[in-house]
Amino acid sequence: MQVHYEIDKLPPFRNAVLTIGTFDGVHMGHRQIIEKLKAEASKIEGETVIITFHPHPRKIVSSAILGIRLINTLEEKIELLRSMGIDHLVVVPFTDAFANQLANEYIENFLIQRFHPHTIIIGYDHRFGRNREGDYKLLEEKAGEYNYQLQEIPKHILEDIAISSTNIRQAILNRDIITANKLLGYDFFFSGEVVHGDKLGRKLGYPTANLKILDDEKIIPGDGIYAVYVFTGNQKSAIEKKGNTTTHITTKYLSGGMMSIGFRPTVDGKKRVIEVNIFDFNEEIYGQTVKVFVKQYLREEVKFNNVEELVAQMGIDKKNSLAIL
Repeated sequence: MQVHYEIDKLPPFRNAVLTIGTFDGVHMGHRQIIEKLKAEASKIEGETVIITFHPHPRKIVSSAILGIRLINTLEEKIELLRSMGIDHLVVVPFTDAFANQLANEYIENFLIQRFHPHTIIIGYDHRFGRNREGDYKLLEEKAGEYNYQLQEIPKHILEDIAISSTNIRQAILNRDIITANKLLGYDFFFSGEVVHGDKLGRKLGYPTANLKILDDEKIIPGDGIYAVYVFTGNQKSAIEKKGNTTTHITTKYLSGGMMSIGFRPTVDGKKRVIEVNIFDFNEEIYGQTVKVFVKQYLREEVKFNNVEELVAQMGIDKKNSLAIL
């Protein structure tokens, strides 16, 4: 998949079959549109093109931006769409100027001049241009003039996407990871930089990687203890001998672990932290970025009477995590 960030430098597309949207989550609902996009492109030996926006349009057109929580960062969205076999992803800088262009200008100067689409697959409720004056009907009126085909995404699919997106966000916040992962079609994941903590986990026999989330808009699960997989990006080398042949094997770490999100009430209870105990892992990874795949919620945070009770419970948490993983 080619990713394009500069709309002034787009390549000529071959029989572009395109759709437009934020695609936050790239979840099972979105995949219906993506599969349709690929099927239509295959019929005409065309290229699939997804147009998305950054930052999220609500940050520009809405005054209520403080509560925005996204299932995917831009980098995560790119990763997921790449895995689905899309030919081109165009990331359009969403600005006031872009939002306030006239609807006719949006069609002529943006869609036609930039993409020369063969087919546009879009929702019946798609709105664009200044004051959202452009709609599906206008695209339909212009189809003959600009020689493109227009296909409508049915209402029931769009409603399913909207409901799924809302349900996924609520499930993540409510620690219902099983439901979230089912709706997503993959394990919910996030990335964080490993930063220095107070080293308490190491003293207790469960060293943890303290994570700093790099994107404030990324949704994070509710407080509690979780079974997770952790991808550190580090490489592990091994030597395998078969007869007279010696093979050097290099693999990347994807390890099981357990994660705590919350205020650590037994210890201090002052600051919300995200800590991951990676099983069978003893490397120094400060300053590195790790990716956490959340598999299942284990239990809520509890304030124990003493550290010994906490350590005993951590042993149970590890056992339960290993059973799940």
